[in-house]
Amino acid sequence: MKIVILGTGLIGSTIVHELSKSNQFDEIIAVDGFQKSLDKCMQGIKNSSVTAKLASLGDHNTLVGVLKGADIAIACLPHSLSLSAVKAAIEAKCNLVNLVGSKYLEIKELEEEAKEAGVIIVPGCGVAPGIVSFLAARGVELLDEAEEAVMICGGVPKHPLPPLWYQVVFRLESVMGLYTRKSLASENGKVVEIPSFSGLETLKFPDPVGECEAITSDAHSVAFTLKDKVKRIYEKTVRHKGHFEKMRVLNELGFLEDTQIEVEGKQVNSKQFTMALLEPQLKGESNEDITVLRVSVKGRKKDKEVKLEWEMVDVYDKENNITSMAKTTAYPAVIMAEWIAEGRITNKGVIAPEELVIGALFDPFITELESKGITISFKEEIIKSLNSL
Repeated sequence: MKIVILGTGLIGSTIVHELSKSNQFDEIIAVDGFQKSLDKCMQGIKNSSVTAKLASLGDHNTLVGVLKGADIAIACLPHSLSLSAVKAAIEAKCNLVNLVGSKYLEIKELEEEAKEAGVIIVPGCGVAPGIVSFLAARGVELLDEAEEAVMICGGVPKHPLPPLWYQVVFRLESVMGLYTRKSLASENGKVVEIPSFSGLETLKFPDPVGECEAITSDAHSVAFTLKDKVKRIYEKTVRHKGHFEKMRVLNELGFLEDTQIEVEGKQVNSKQFTMALLEPQLKGESNEDITVLRVSVKGRKKDKEVKLEWEMVDVYDKENNITSMAKTTAYPAVIMAEWIAEGRITNKGVIAPEELVIGALFDPFITELESKGITISFKEEIIKSLNSL
């Protein structure tokens, strides 16, 4: 069994190292467009079945060539390369687990092509989208009638520094979309767009996080796959208190707009300029980070109104020097790839995690996450009895 990992940045490298411990694959190929990234990824790997390959991941024919002959691939690429990776995987007849969940409808349009190629494409299989997605689906599944599903997730530094109280743990490009794009959600069976910086609220997680804040963010595939099963569903992203107000002001002033402006006779992109200024400021006192997650689903279960809630507070892995965001994003994709290799998942087409990790597969997936150090608690709360008087 041969697996290819596309992209060896922080998440890709974590996946390569985790797969090097797996007995599911005879050949593990790490692919990146930069030799420096490959060299860093390969450090400490003693498994001879793991090899590195330098290739241009932005070229379609190169991608197809890399994937041909492989059974499975995991794409750890920027949003801009996600759709091309899906198309290349289908052409190469290679199953694909994709960390990116954007452009869901465009990817879903490739459903028949994927089926004809005999492969499965799993979009958005990280933490959010990914874990939060199938937790929401599980909540809906357990209720007789679901009213609302709220997916809250975010990565925060353990030791935040002013002025923004946030640190970028992998790609700043991925973070910027939160502040500039409208978010997808669903209400009463319809997909709706919500303006950026909507729904600001204060909330609290167990120590070491405490009080923080969240705004509405993109629900990705869930807005489409669950819209007819729950009356309202949306996602929120968490940051330390005070972060969103500062970013909102920058956005209102035009600093985050993807437009060209003239400065002393030279054309400058406002967003790229701002990113270059912000990146040095988006750092914590250390690499230590925390990933929080809370998925709440409310509705009717028999004769009661109940709330089902899953929660996770995951911290930096000091022993293995892995950020929490890296492991909570990487490990769901690793498990999914292993299950495809084992034949536990035999579906073909474009299928989101919330359509796979349900029913009899839900508890085993949660157990495997726990075996990798990711613990998610669950509680059921009775809000009120619905018995008529």
